[in-house]
Amino acid sequence: MDNREIRLSTRPVEVREDGDNGPVIVGYAAVFDQWSEDLGGFVERVRPGAFAGALQGDVRALWNHDRNMVLGRTVAGTLTLTEDEIGLRYEIQPPDSTWGRDAVVAIRRGDVSQSSFGFQTLRDEWRQAGSDRVERDLLEVNLFDVSPVTFPAYPQATVSVRAQADAIREQGSGAGSRDGGDARNSRARIEALRRQIDLEANS
Repeated sequence: MDNREIRLSTRPVEVREDGDNGPVIVGYAAVFDQWSEDLGGFVERVRPGAFAGALQGDVRALWNHDRNMVLGRTVAGTLTLTEDEIGLRYEIQPPDSTWGRDAVVAIRRGDVSQSSFGFQTLRDEWRQAGSDRVERDLLEVNLFDVSPVTFPAYPQATVSVRAQADAIREQGSGAGSRDGGDARNSRARIEALRRQIDLEANS
């Protein structure tokens, strides 16, 4: 998928029983207004309403982001997505399949306790906040999937984006900072991070 990024939510995922419907996997794929860890030269947060346009779309719930292991789907009524004051909440009615049963067991045991979401950025804002901090707000995204995950899923771009950011930081500490160079260096750094994310997401 073009421009696909993945982010982790540290809020716990759990299994609940729903009477005759069997187990339901419940979690938050994203939490609003909380800064991420360093994503390779920048930090970001998801703003309330970022998923509003995606809630009625065709979104899948996957096991570990594996497209061959579908746990639920919005158009099938087996995945429900809602935005509340905390973030993007999901409820999955997992299939009676090998991976569906495995997911339920792993979550009940606590072996899997986190979620993440795959998305494409539609609208964001970047800012330089101090000499060593770049901030990104996700304002509107196209949501592809939500996934209970075994390991935190950060962007593939982490290492290369950090290298790019370090190079830009070193350039900014040179003579270019004279005669208004600071603002130019900040803009260049943010644009370089944007380009690197696009390159890695499309690779």
